[in-house]
Amino acid sequence: MTSHFKAIRNFLKEEQGPTTVEYAVMLAMIVGVCIVSVVYLAARTGDSFDTSAGAISGATSN
Repeated sequence: MTSHFKAIRNFLKEEQGPTTVEYAVMLAMIVGVCIVSVVYLAARTGDSFDTSAGAISGATSN
């Protein structure tokens, strides 16, 4: 039983665990921002192509 307490105490003293968690949270935030950026830019690009297609279509039909 004492070895379990020692293992838990050593785990809590070790600083590598919290650092890993911090890096994982930062990575998750960066990935989230990248995904949101790609979705936003894809929508804006689609709108731009639709506007351009409408303008070209309107110019060639006259």
